[in-house]
Amino acid sequence: MQFDATFYAFVGLLLFFALIAYLKVPGMMAKALDERATGIQAELDEAKQLREEAQQLLAEYQQKRREAEEEAKAILAAAEREAAALTEEARQKTEEFVARRNAISEQKIKQAEDDAIKAVRSAAVDLAVAAAETLLAKQTGGDVQASLFKDSIGQVKSRLN
Repeated sequence: MQFDATFYAFVGLLLFFALIAYLKVPGMMAKALDERATGIQAELDEAKQLREEAQQLLAEYQQKRREAEEEAKAILAAAEREAAALTEEARQKTEEFVARRNAISEQKIKQAEDDAIKAVRSAAVDLAVAAAETLLAKQTGGDVQASLFKDSIGQVKSRLN
């Protein structure tokens, strides 16, 4: 029987497969592939865990941002209320100041009027005394005139004080 090259190639192939099976190459390949699959699965699990942690951190930061925005709104509202209160207080103080100034001005005007009335009365009294003196001088003699003048001055002084 003559064997051609195809037969020897076939026998070589069988020996090669037997050698591979004897050396447990498929098991090593399967083991290597399993290890690689396990490593990839571990990386996927780690990536999934990192993604969950990132989402958790994102949620925390969003919550903190919302809280900070609410706090900022509260601070702004408080500042607006305080500004309104200060404005109202300043308005009231200004109105009180103007009212006090008006009262003081009215009081000074009234005092000036009273002083003017006293001055006019004083001038009128002086004029009346002078007129009375002139009349008495014309109608009466020197001694009577002096005694009347003294009595009149005494009466005017007592009425003015």
